[in-house]
Amino acid sequence: MDKKSAQARYQRILVKLSGEALQSDSQLGIHAEQLEKICQEIASVAKRGTEVAVVVGAGNFIRGADLCANGFDRITADQMGMLATVINGLAMQDAFLKEGIPTLVMSALPMPGLVDCNNRLKAKEALAQGKIVIFVAGTGNPLVTTDSAAALRGIEIDADIVLKATKVDGVFASDPIKNPKAERYDVLTYDDVLEQRLGVMDLNAILLCRDHGLPLRVFNMNQQGAIQRIVMGEKVGTLIERKDA
Repeated sequence: MDKKSAQARYQRILVKLSGEALQSDSQLGIHAEQLEKICQEIASVAKRGTEVAVVVGAGNFIRGADLCANGFDRITADQMGMLATVINGLAMQDAFLKEGIPTLVMSALPMPGLVDCNNRLKAKEALAQGKIVIFVAGTGNPLVTTDSAAALRGIEIDADIVLKATKVDGVFASDPIKNPKAERYDVLTYDDVLEQRLGVMDLNAILLCRDHGLPLRVFNMNQQGAIQRIVMGEKVGTLIERKDA
């Protein structure tokens, strides 16, 4: 795993996964087959020499906004959500280890004896050694989404690109589920996303990526081999980058 693929366009990637990606269509929690499928997809890229980091959400267990709607304090709700991402991170670590890939889980909240505390230099060292690094607990702060965590961690580890996994084939002019004829964009600038309010990621994440020149590609995680195709330079989903890229 220490050999880089000479043909690959991207040598170090960060994959942003929602918690919902790990659940079944009908039940909350972690669906074993779905977890295995996603981790095998990511592992196949790592086995070919690409350095891979992952930021995972917790929507399969808990969503801060939903808790607030039911009377919870927003700060408390977000803290509960951060803890739930740790559960998902540990589950992914177990799945990667079963694929024979060394894995490091790093938390923005100190949890000695359970996972490592986030440290960008240690994360970069682990990536260079061929380990998959899973970032959990978001940024460690409430009122901030895991989208922002993905942008921040991508910048910290000098990722070549952030890959946001979704259930649709990229970014569309309108909701493709409600409008099957909605136009899909091949390429956008971050300013396009902001001006058209496309809702790709939260505002802070978009601004972080734009200001640091970090490309973002939105793709359908359910397409087998999609991550490998992206790494090799294929135009999968929608690429978002700065105007001067």
